Amino acid sequence: MPGPGGDAASPTHRPQRTGPAAAPYRALVVTASNRASAGVYADRGGPLLAEGLSRLGLAVDGPRVVPDGDPVEAALREAVAEEYDVVVTTGGTGISPTDRTPDATRRVLDYEIPGIPEAIRAEGLAKVPTAALSRGLAGVAGRTLIVNLPGSSGGVRDGLAVLGRLLVHAVDQLHGGDHPGPGSPS
Repeated sequence: MPGPGGDAASPTHRPQRTGPAAAPYRALVVTASNRASAGVYADRGGPLLAEGLSRLGLAVDGPRVVPDGDPVEAALREAVAEEYDVVVTTGGTGISPTDRTPDATRRVLDYEIPGIPEAIRAEGLAKVPTAALSRGLAGVAGRTLIVNLPGSSGGVRDGLAVLGRLLVHAVDQLHGGDHPGPGSPS
C-alpha cells in the first residue's frame, strides 16, 4: 500500500490526461553533450532517463542528443511548440565552461520551480558531495515542465527518484488539476 505521498507508478496515480482525449502524458528526453553529439562516445544517460520515465507511465520520445548551449535552447523551444507535457534534459549542468544547459533552459522558461532541482541535489548530496555543483533548473514554459538533470548515470538515477515522487502531480497541476483532498489517493 502506498504511503501518504502515494506511489508514482501505482494504478491510482497513472499519468493520464483528463478529458475526451485521455492519453499518457508525453515526455521528451534531451541529452546535452558535445562529445556524445559528435560521436566520441555513446549517450548513456539519455537512454537510462527515457527508460525511467517510461516506467513512470509516460509516453517518452528521445533521447535527442544535441551539443550543449544554443542547440539545447532550440530543442527545448521545439518541444514546447510540440506541446510536450514534460522535457527532461541530462548533461551540461556542471560548472565547466562548456556546461550551458541551465543558461539555455532559463532563456526558455516562463518561471522557475526551484524546489525540484533543490530536491534533486539533496538526493545526490548524501552519496556524492559534488552533487552540490549541479546548476540544473526546473520550471515551466507554456504548459511544459522542463527539468535539468546531471549527465552522470548516478545523477540521472537521483533525478528519477525525485521525479518519481512529484512529476505526475506537477504535470497534473499544469493541466488544471486540483490538489488531492484529505484522505484521497494522490
